[in-house]
Amino acid sequence: MRYNFKLRLGLLLTVFGLLIGVYAYRLIQLQVVNPRRSGTGTGTYTYDTRVTAARGEILDRNGNVLVSNRASYNLIITGYALFNSNSPNESLRQLAGLCRETGVGFTDHLPVTRAKPYEYETANYSDSWNNYFRSFLRQNDWDSDVSAAQLIKLMRARFRIPNDWSDEDVRDVLGLRYELDLRNYTSLPTYTLLSDVDAVRLAELMELNTPGMQVQASTVREYNTSFAAHILGRTAAMSPEEWEVYKEKGYAMDAFVGKDGLEKAFEEELHGTDGVLRTTVDREGNIIAQYYAVEPKAGANVETTLDINYQMTAETALEDYILKLRETGVGTKEEGKDAEGGALVMLDVKTGAVLASASYPTFNIATFSRDYNELVKDRYSPMFNRALMQAYPPGSTYKMSTSIAALNAGIISRYTTVEDKGIYDYYEDYQPACYLYTASHQTHGVINCVQALAVSCNYFFYEVGRLTGWERMDQTAKALGLGEPTGVELAETTGWRANPESKRELYSDPGFQVFTAGDTISMAIGQSENRFSPMQMAVYTAALANRGVRYKATFLNRVISADYQELLYEMQPTVASRLEISDEAYEVYTQGMREAVSAPNGTANKVFGNYPVAVCAKTGTAQHGSAGSDHASFVCYAPADDPQVAIAIYVEKGAQGGSLGSIAKAVFDTYFATVDENDTVAPENALN
Repeated sequence: MRYNFKLRLGLLLTVFGLLIGVYAYRLIQLQVVNPRRSGTGTGTYTYDTRVTAARGEILDRNGNVLVSNRASYNLIITGYALFNSNSPNESLRQLAGLCRETGVGFTDHLPVTRAKPYEYETANYSDSWNNYFRSFLRQNDWDSDVSAAQLIKLMRARFRIPNDWSDEDVRDVLGLRYELDLRNYTSLPTYTLLSDVDAVRLAELMELNTPGMQVQASTVREYNTSFAAHILGRTAAMSPEEWEVYKEKGYAMDAFVGKDGLEKAFEEELHGTDGVLRTTVDREGNIIAQYYAVEPKAGANVETTLDINYQMTAETALEDYILKLRETGVGTKEEGKDAEGGALVMLDVKTGAVLASASYPTFNIATFSRDYNELVKDRYSPMFNRALMQAYPPGSTYKMSTSIAALNAGIISRYTTVEDKGIYDYYEDYQPACYLYTASHQTHGVINCVQALAVSCNYFFYEVGRLTGWERMDQTAKALGLGEPTGVELAETTGWRANPESKRELYSDPGFQVFTAGDTISMAIGQSENRFSPMQMAVYTAALANRGVRYKATFLNRVISADYQELLYEMQPTVASRLEISDEAYEVYTQGMREAVSAPNGTANKVFGNYPVAVCAKTGTAQHGSAGSDHASFVCYAPADDPQVAIAIYVEKGAQGGSLGSIAKAVFDTYFATVDENDTVAPENALN
């Protein structure tokens, strides 16, 4: 009897312990693992939905909103109401079928191909999504090395998918069941079936009355200008690599982030803090209660240095010029008909602020996704930002740097003259000709530095380059910003200066091609291995206007709170470097650039000779080693006596740099017509 009593007592205690364990496990599931995804015991269910915070707006320097947000609608699905309905699988099949029929694609993260033969696609997903997949396998007691085909069979049995369904229906519903199943034992937010659904599709989908499907208000990016596509950038879902970075910053896995341009550069300022919407529903999915557990906080607004009017003028003038050039060419030989693309950068001389940055050809950022396949095929590469990412030989626009190096060192003076003999025959093995001699068998005669800049005499600078040496020329070019980072917040190429080091790196052989005398004299006229971006050329030109003071270039003006009531950050001009330029050197290159415009034989006289504002300019024609017309370059600043803005222009296979002055003139026309209005200083801390 005593033995039986002990046995019964032991069994009772065991059962009691098991019951306590079950209840304890369930309590942990409800309160720790998944605290807000459970029923209340009264036939209701409470769940949390992440509410994406509105992204901050992007504005130009005058307060014009360039990128904003528009209201949109997402469709979310909660499993509680769906799986309390009569036919959850059939409801999902009908939903997936209507999505296919109406051309609305939804995304699931089941890492299996959508068609037979089934294979895994784990390489396409982040480590986090692959960890969720492993959790799914463990939760169902399936081996981690199960094949993709066998997994589909196991999932069909687990979720009771009918045998007579099509493979397409099966894969769609299994993907949806996978997403909903993950929400039962992970911290993933409520499953978003579709984002930014248009009104017509929304009405069609809601007519299905799919249990558990609800409409959630959201926002998407809206572009209020068709200009500055390369600068503004775009947003899209994170790649697996990006997620590894952004997860450390508290981003949700399905968050959209800046992919390029300003959207990427100022991602952390523009990205807000998501909120949490707590919802309670009954078994039919009817909302009983709803409130914000965490209020969403919109991102800050970024005011850029761009002026959309200057940007519009720059892009339009650049496009018009290149299209006309392709049609008619320039000169008697009609060169330039093979022109490919170009760029223009406009800077505030006194601050380094980028007022315009144009690249041609361009594209419509608002329809980027729709146009992508065509953009990729375009032989002129419209998605490529030539203003920042392409390094070009500067040609004769480099000659001011050579002049400063020689004059600062006392190698020449403003009175030094050289006789242009057409062919520079100092060296036996390298005898380049002056451009004028090549074109017409004429020479510039006896010429000084001011005159050589005005008419762009190569012969003069061959001699000056030989006397000065590559070291002095390289040091001066570096101090003026050539081959150096400009400081802009967007991705850029730094290019490279012509010197022995860059030549060794370019040819990937430390012992290949020492820097020759021919390299030195070619370097003096902006050839040899010199390669700079239009942004660098604009910074260089602004430094010339500032007598050697080089400012860091920037696209950022201010960061303002989401409600426009608080100034969070204001960019201050930053000096990147200073080059001491002698009085003589400064007078020579400024007079030379001025005479390029004012002298009858000046290379920029045709466009700016009678311009009402005094302009300093330099033209360039650059050889590039490939077939076709020469490249064309043009730099300028104005007004000459008190420089405010600097412009650099480059056209691939543009043939003649002097012709590019018409593009700069269009931009100056817009600038000087509005400068008084734009220069009006707002009261301190006024956020208009």
